[in-house]
Amino acid sequence: QMEDIYDRCQVLILDADDIKSDERAVEIVENYMEEDIDLVLAVGAGTIHDLSRFVAHRYRIPFVSVPTAASSDGFTSTVADMTWNGVKKVFQASAPLFVFADTDIFSKAPARLTASGVSDILGKYIALADWKIASILTDEYYCQEIVKLETKAVRTVKDNLKEIAAGEEDACEKLMYALVLSGLAMQMTGNSRPASGAEHHLVHLWDMEVINGHLNALHGEKVSAATMLVLLEYKKIADAIRRKNCRVHTYREEDGELLRETFGRKGVLEAVRKENEPELLDEISTRQLSDSLPEILEILDALPSVTDMQEMMSIAGCVNTVRDIGLPGEAVAESLRLAPYTRRKLSLLRLRKMLTY
Repeated sequence: QMEDIYDRCQVLILDADDIKSDERAVEIVENYMEEDIDLVLAVGAGTIHDLSRFVAHRYRIPFVSVPTAASSDGFTSTVADMTWNGVKKVFQASAPLFVFADTDIFSKAPARLTASGVSDILGKYIALADWKIASILTDEYYCQEIVKLETKAVRTVKDNLKEIAAGEEDACEKLMYALVLSGLAMQMTGNSRPASGAEHHLVHLWDMEVINGHLNALHGEKVSAATMLVLLEYKKIADAIRRKNCRVHTYREEDGELLRETFGRKGVLEAVRKENEPELLDEISTRQLSDSLPEILEILDALPSVTDMQEMMSIAGCVNTVRDIGLPGEAVAESLRLAPYTRRKLSLLRLRKMLTY
């Protein structure tokens, strides 16, 4: 029976050259697809799953996930982040009917892929802080139960970093479990809010290559470098609030020229402007933000210290500097300014445009 099933399978193997462009990868898949496909079986890591759940949703075909590495939290997600016409976009996608994760396989994946999965989880510290801050200032949906689920995923990984890095099967299972939980949190919310904040907005910006060339780094590696950048900036804001040196001012659009020089040069300025309309910061009053600074400080103080985060990443073998992913140091300031424009989602990095500190 299994031989008969295998004979009826259509196998498509994509290599790195095929998947540098999301549009090109989807085109390849669609060109090879037969008309009577009953099931999409995704065997691989993050990018393969993005493509598979995107195609499964587009053609209304059931989708089954077989992760071969604990490298990202997208296995059970219902969204796919893809670069389309030069712009990083979030597409609705299908959740898998089943996830078959074989410990014998993913625990023996290259250490770099496993570390990438740890990085994706550690980035949730920023994502959850951004979500909480947004909920204080707006009527955005916020669910404590989903936060608990995501927090459990983070804690599970944090408590097993050495064992995960050593490739111990039980610990790698816990990492995979945490990644699956994070995907389920996104399913329950209906979007990526519990798992993606300012740290992912930086990654989206780098993926669009408007201020940098191609970065030869895994998604999780870019997430960990971005997490460190955002954490450093958030701790600066926390110190300023604590010292009463943080001033709130009315939002002023001051990035017009920079947007034209970066997104405009890439030919995606209008798409970025459309993504950001209407401007979220126009809805935030200076008094509202000023009154919320003490509560924002509590949220920021609950984040790990910069040294603690560096230690966690070091133990797990994660990268933690922009140099590690090939991003020039001079691109950091522009990255922090431009990243909020990649997604119309309120974060402290976006609110930073109303702060002087």
